[in-house]
Formats: sequence, structure tokens, C-alpha cells
Amino acid sequence: MIHERRDARVSAVVLLISIALLLANLAAVGTSGRERAKRAVCLSNLRQLTLAWITYAAQNDGKIVNGVGGFHYISGGGSTQNGNAGDIVERTWVGRGWGKNWNNPSVVDTGIPEELKSVAIREGALWPFVGSEVCYKCPTARPHEFVTYAIVDAMNGLYRVGTVSSTAGGHPHAVGARIGNTVLWVKRTAEIISPPAAERMVFIGEGTLSPDSFGVHYQHNIWWDNPPLRHTNGATVSWADGHASHRKWKAVETIEFARSCQEYYCGGGFAPSTEEGGKDLEDFRRAVWGRLPSDPAP
Repeated sequence: MIHERRDARVSAVVLLISIALLLANLAAVGTSGRERAKRAVCLSNLRQLTLAWITYAAQNDGKIVNGVGGFHYISGGGSTQNGNAGDIVERTWVGRGWGKNWNNPSVVDTGIPEELKSVAIREGALWPFVGSEVCYKCPTARPHEFVTYAIVDAMNGLYRVGTVSSTAGGHPHAVGARIGNTVLWVKRTAEIISPPAAERMVFIGEGTLSPDSFGVHYQHNIWWDNPPLRHTNGATVSWADGHASHRKWKAVETIEFARSCQEYYCGGGFAPSTEEGGKDLEDFRRAVWGRLPSDPAP
């Protein structure tokens, strides 16, 4: 009898352990499933924004929308954050939705009323084409943000050293540098030739809101803005042909640095120190600009 009771207790403990392990596995599967669902929503958002980006260009003689989020370019040069200004010549894709606290870690109060964040979306040039606020925010984004996607520099965002052949007349009239069939800083869809549209990045999910476009060096293998970390060790991006994808970082140092800045900007300027980290950044720069200075001449 004693042995039977002891065996029964052991069996009960084993059963409890088995149940605990099963519940843990189910919880893990549940978390994984929720993450997959959130990634699917994020990719859907990016596809809708990019379709709006393509449609805008089609209705504007091939000219793509101003990618410098929050800054409308005005006649006579310069820019304004006032979406009601009467002299706007190049309206940005989305208005200013950030406040004075935009660069604070895990901030709840971003320093701007939420009704103005909503106004900022509506005054953007893409609102007539994608008129749903939820499309502008990743489901894993920092709370209280309304816009967590950005257009990359090369798509009519901020031009960087070596990417334009002329800046006469300012941003609305700048001309992207051409190397063979590759136009580095793109103003019109017809300039996307080589590499093809499926290989030129347009939007990226940052997870938080930062001003202007997503900054990327052309000439230097240093991160300008930080590599985002969304949806399991990577970033969600979209491409000029309209598709969206999850771009997974390969280097441990890229992931670790991105994780340290996951919820806010935290300064930028990260320089990879490993071959894998350098390759992550090189591949990203090439997807943005179409080529690198070190690439063979066409």
C-alpha cells in the first residue's frame, strides 16, 4: 500500500508537470500566433500606404509624393508645418504628428494633443487615397502614436550627400544623381529603372514617430537613423511595386542595438563593428538608394 501511494503521488506530480509543460507550450503558440497576426496587419498597412503612394504618382504625372513627413514645401523655398498654408507647392505625405517629447523613451505624453495627431494624418497628401487612421500605425507600436511608418530618404525624402545632381530651387526642384540606369534620389516613378521597383524600398515601420524621412547614408556604412526592431528581430518594409515584406536582421549586434532603441529614437549614428552587422547595413542602404558607391560601375 505504501508503495502504491508513493507511486500514485509520483504519477500525480508527473501529470502536473506534463500539464504545466503543455500549458506553457500552448501559451507560447498563442503568443506566436498573436505576433503573426500583428505582423500581417502591419504588412497590410504598408501595402495600402504604398498603393496610395503609387496612385498619387499616377494622378500627378508620375511625380511621387513628398516623403519628408511633417514638412510641406512652400513657394519661394523652405518648408512649413502648417498644413493650411496657402503657398504649399509640395504637400508632404503626412503632416506633423509629433510633439516636444517625441524623442523621450517610453513616453506617454508625446507633447501634442491626440486630436492634432488625427488632423496631421488628414492634412497629408495620401489621406484621399488611404482614408483610415489605423493604416498609419503598426499594432505593435508605442502607445499614443498615430503614425509609426516613414518614407525612406531616397523616395523624395531628404537628400543626402552624393545623391543629387542639382538642388537649384530647393527640394521641390532637386534632381537625383544618376549612375547608369540607377537614380539615387527619386522624384518620379519613371526614374525607378535599375534595380526594378520590386527592389527599391519606399516605407519602413519604425514603431515610433520621428520627424521627416527615414535617414540613410549613401556614402558611409553608418546607421543614420536606427535600425527598427519590429515583429521578431527585423523590420517591416514596402517596395515601389506595391508589395511589403519583413526584413530580418542577420547580425546579433544589429538586433541588440535595435532592441536598445526599440521604443524611441535614442540618437542614431550606430556604426557596425562586425562583418555581419556591416552586411546588414550595406544591404539596407542598397535597397534604399539602389546601389552603393563601392558597387561596380554599370
